[in-house]
Amino acid sequence: MSTTDAVTFWDGVHAARPAIDPQPNARLTETVTGLPPGDALDLGCGDGGDTLWLARQGWQVTAVDISAVAVERLAGLARSHGLGNRVITVRYDLHKSFPQGRFDLICAHYLHTPFDLDRATALRSAAHALRPGGRLLVVDHGSAAPWSWNTDPDVRYPSPREVAAGIDLDAATWTVERADAPRRIATGPDGSTAEVTDHVLLIRRTA
Repeated sequence: MSTTDAVTFWDGVHAARPAIDPQPNARLTETVTGLPPGDALDLGCGDGGDTLWLARQGWQVTAVDISAVAVERLAGLARSHGLGNRVITVRYDLHKSFPQGRFDLICAHYLHTPFDLDRATALRSAAHALRPGGRLLVVDHGSAAPWSWNTDPDVRYPSPREVAAGIDLDAATWTVERADAPRRIATGPDGSTAEVTDHVLLIRRTA
């Protein structure tokens, strides 16, 4: 499928969502709270809850998404919250290339798509874009919420260890600090709730 198809699809997903003040993902806040702020990259920023939360904690955040609707909405939210000087938003297609720069934190929450994306290559590029001591936080779906765009009952969710194996990083340079599958109560765009499973992978660059 073409980039045009992907842009149209994700623009439609975000345009259909109500304009809200988005909240950060629980796995981000539990991982990052207490870390010294630095430069962060939010891959597939979506509604922007993670980006805004990081900016409020003092991080300088580059937020990228394939959807122009998502990044334009987030840019407006950042300005309205007085965070415009801490947030850069860019429409970006990770299937084609990876953003330039060096980062202390890179987060990829629910970076799933029905379109072409070599996730392993993108996440490997993310690991290489970390500064020494920096962390890559990958949070994937381990189950489908009722409001998900993908409710295919036959979909398989790779474990965090499988994702780590696919990235294939040298253990002398990167360390897996966390790889588990916690459950939580999630709230959907319409306010409904459901229990979901997250697949959490945290990698730190040690050299």
